[in-house]
Amino acid sequence: MHSDDEPVGRVLGRRQALTLLGAAGAALTVGGSAGAAAEATPTSSSGPGGSARTIDCIARPEQTEGPYFVDEKLNRSDIRPDPSDGSVAAGTALALNLGVLQIGSRGCRPLKDAVVDIWQCDALGLYSDVAAEGTAGRKFLRGYQTSDRAGWARFVTILPGWYEGRTVHIHVKIRTVGTDGNPYEFTSQLYFPEEVKAAYLTGAPYAEKGMPDTTNATDRFYAVGGEELLLKPRRTRAGYRADFTIGLDLSDTEIGKPDPDTPGDGPGQPPTPA
Repeated sequence: MHSDDEPVGRVLGRRQALTLLGAAGAALTVGGSAGAAAEATPTSSSGPGGSARTIDCIARPEQTEGPYFVDEKLNRSDIRPDPSDGSVAAGTALALNLGVLQIGSRGCRPLKDAVVDIWQCDALGLYSDVAAEGTAGRKFLRGYQTSDRAGWARFVTILPGWYEGRTVHIHVKIRTVGTDGNPYEFTSQLYFPEEVKAAYLTGAPYAEKGMPDTTNATDRFYAVGGEELLLKPRRTRAGYRADFTIGLDLSDTEIGKPDPDTPGDGPGQPPTPA
């Protein structure tokens, strides 16, 4: 069994997924100025690239950090290159846009200046900078962005590969400041529909490893809230694109506690350069 199955950090603190104001999909208008308050019914809004769509303000479940988070202090949107040697991770391109929203008593609004980290394995299932995987000192497929005035953090990565005992996933960590002024941290994982995986894992370079031994339905982490963390990638000329929003209740100090064994440089601010 792969060591990423071992719960490291705050263990699957099951956070009941909710929709703000009891609506079927409270929506946030982020066009125009810095953004408007959430409404109780879905509305169209302008997201990354100016595309019109409905944005749900939903509190997503937290999930375990796993053992492979490394605070590399890599402020970059394109996380494919390895700065140690200039190589670029091979695989199908994925434009991943993560919207960070603050849930409040009067609605929802974009959260600016949240530090959003993502990390994932490569097409053959390896994480960078992990001695046990022979990748110490390498830094591919890791990086952070600070959310903009509309709450978006934009990344260019690849569709992940897989490894024994886990369904395909991407890790995400959001660091900001709670309403009490203390550090607030949200950590979870993002998943892919089975039909999307079936479409790309049969192509190069993924096919070299074959098909996964674990599906969403058989993954023990996905079983606890995974449906609320499911991306909906769509094809583009360059590969795929997925937009996903995460609502944070910054008054929830229990959820916002930093993960154990994960020292940080200060919430809500980019990490101090090494």
